[in-house]
Amino acid sequence: MSNALDTEALEADAAAEGASAAGKRSYVQRIFSEIAPRYDLLNRLLSLGIDRRWRTVALARLGWDRAPEGTYLDLCAGTLDVGAELTRKPGFAGCILAADFAEPMLRAGVGKAPARLLSPVVADALALPVRDAAFDGAIVAFGIRNVADLAAGLREVHRTLKPGARFVILEFSTPRLPLVRAAYLFYFHRILPLIGRAISGHKTAYTYLPRSVANFPETDVLARAMTAAGFTDVAFETLTFGIAAVHVGTK
Repeated sequence: MSNALDTEALEADAAAEGASAAGKRSYVQRIFSEIAPRYDLLNRLLSLGIDRRWRTVALARLGWDRAPEGTYLDLCAGTLDVGAELTRKPGFAGCILAADFAEPMLRAGVGKAPARLLSPVVADALALPVRDAAFDGAIVAFGIRNVADLAAGLREVHRTLKPGARFVILEFSTPRLPLVRAAYLFYFHRILPLIGRAISGHKTAYTYLPRSVANFPETDVLARAMTAAGFTDVAFETLTFGIAAVHVGTK
């Protein structure tokens, strides 16, 4: 009983801390820094490896082959999985700036790709240290929901893109089919936190995950937010019965 009460108290503290933009930023930065050593293992385990296919789909929507020697942004890059996969694409000869404000996450991914192709930088998604129109494309995988101010984050990405460049968002969503939705919510809210807590040793990080997905805008709402930030030709597709979604917009 005491363990359950302790967990509930920690969750309440996290929710209170995340009530403001600054509080959310601080909390997210801290928990991802703390779970960095086991992050990749848990990603593979908790998604049953499906996350790799999702990233492949998202990168295909980036349209990097239109500018294979260009410069690309991997936002909220985490342990560099997305950027590293892009460097391995046949014909890719560009470079990638991998930005994340949790330095331990970036450090955990060092070595996944040559440094001349993939450059990690500690940076906040709301204030990227680059000039306007710096990138030929940008992608964010499972990180946009953690940005303290979604609208401001979308505008900041828009600022850094060249005209005609694409922005791709890969993010969790909630399935709409009743049976799939019920199974998904049971796993996400009951099973996933237990496994995540047991392996990572962190008491709240994997209760934050389902809560952050539940509080994130639905697919059509996110599409409208991208349009409001200045993106055109915004479209989205759902993956694996609606568990994840890929949004694409053009500057």
